[in-house]
Amino acid sequence: MSNTANTLKIHTFTCAWCGLTATKTASDGSLRNHCPSCLHSQHVSDHVEGGPSECDGRMSPIAIAVLRTGDWMLIHRCVRCDELTSNPVCADDNQLILMRMAVRPLAQPPFPLEALGSL
Repeated sequence: MSNTANTLKIHTFTCAWCGLTATKTASDGSLRNHCPSCLHSQHVSDHVEGGPSECDGRMSPIAIAVLRTGDWMLIHRCVRCDELTSNPVCADDNQLILMRMAVRPLAQPPFPLEALGSL
């Protein structure tokens, strides 16, 4: 195997959900742990116990959280063990999916919108 193939394997990963080959470094230089296209990840770190995870399940993006600093965090849930994780949103992540997740609570409130008219 050539050095180019080794470098490609080290600095990229293939998304288990959509099949995209993505770089482990985002366009802004930050490290990425999720697919920039579909935002799915793989459960490789145990955030509760620390260290590597034996689960290896798919991490589905479920929500966006905004820190006090204004930075956006992507919330993932493992489809196998239900562990939740948060990771920074990268500059080149799919903006349409990010916005869809961010506005979902407003578009689907836990009460009928007609109730607002009686307030």
